Amino acid sequence: MGRRLLVTLLATAVVAGCGGPADHDTAGGTPSGQPVAGTVTVLAAASLTESFTRIGAAFHRAHPGATVRFSFGGSSGLAQQITAGAPADVFASANPDTMTTVTDAGDAAGKPVTFARNQLVIAVPKGNPQGISTVDQLASPGRKVALCAAQVPCGAAAQRALRAAGVRVTPVSQEQDVKAALAKVKLGEVDAALVYRTDVRAAGDVDGIEFPASASAINDYPIVALRAAPNPSGGAAFVAYVRSEPARAALAAAGFQRP
Repeated sequence: MGRRLLVTLLATAVVAGCGGPADHDTAGGTPSGQPVAGTVTVLAAASLTESFTRIGAAFHRAHPGATVRFSFGGSSGLAQQITAGAPADVFASANPDTMTTVTDAGDAAGKPVTFARNQLVIAVPKGNPQGISTVDQLASPGRKVALCAAQVPCGAAAQRALRAAGVRVTPVSQEQDVKAALAKVKLGEVDAALVYRTDVRAAGDVDGIEFPASASAINDYPIVALRAAPNPSGGAAFVAYVRSEPARAALAAAGFQRP
């Protein structure tokens, strides 16, 4: 599959100046001191959509010569796109395992760093019409539950959390990213889904129920600049910005935990 076609398979958003966190106070250039310019292409986990869009806008204000182009999706699929040759400058994954796919292939331009953590909740329709309060209720006869597919970070976390709770759930739907699982709840197609706390907060029109076993399945989010980056200085600058205090504050406001 050609490089151009690979990129078109990804959902893409371009950020150039909408609202976001305060500008980083070292707005001059890259970590090497060079000005940041051109398009910075970032492939990022779907659960980062809202927070990275805001961070990308702040990055653009700090570096007016640069534009950030995001492609959000399931981390495992994005990792496969990178190893297949999709051109990108940065990869931000929702767990270390999918990042390992990229590093083991030699596609990382350095060691990934963890910049955030995320935790699962039970997402239910607004008002919780089924009265779900515990994770074991997801195994009730006739209960319709959506999960992320096992190879996706939110799906792997869900399996760990369910094992820790001693609960076996047979989902009616297994989705390729957390946004798709949450959409099943929003559309009324399922009674509940296991999704990230941050996605429930961003959605606003669903309720999230915390459950103790999710503490055993917290996902670390690593980020790395890519070896074959079309804009290596821009990629390095974006990674540095994500680790800055303004970006960390934006992630915390979205519900992510600090590493």
